[in-house]
Amino acid sequence: MAEERRHRSQKVYVDGNTVRKEIHRERPQKRPQQQVKRQVSKNVRRNQQKALYVDLPYVAVLTVAVAVTLFVCANYIHIQSSITARIHNIETLEQSLEQYQIDNDALRTRIHTYVDLDYVYRVATEELGMVYAGKSQVIQYHRTEREYVRQNEDIPKH
Repeated sequence: MAEERRHRSQKVYVDGNTVRKEIHRERPQKRPQQQVKRQVSKNVRRNQQKALYVDLPYVAVLTVAVAVTLFVCANYIHIQSSITARIHNIETLEQSLEQYQIDNDALRTRIHTYVDLDYVYRVATEELGMVYAGKSQVIQYHRTEREYVRQNEDIPKH
């Protein structure tokens, strides 16, 4: 047995700054090639038999599973593309809304700067004969409730 160990193991020394240690490494035992070939051939035969065991119900179930998978994938791609198109449409609408708001603000500014209040006062007083109301003509009305003033109610006289 000692001789078998000597043949199977190999003495290896490790160098370093410490004392040398002897390490025994076991060599793996080799199987005879015939045993390996038999085991491989058994596995191959078993896999071939499993591959030949594919019957009609298995093929039908597999075909249905593939069809369902393809249908789900096609629907997913269709939904994803419609979502992308809607997002693009929303972005386009937001850009046009922003442009309309900019145009609206510019027009509002032009309208406010276009009206000359001095000209309006001059035309109203000189050409149309309008005058400012005097202090005796202005009646102030105070309500106790916080609502709008309705025109169909009587205004009290002082």
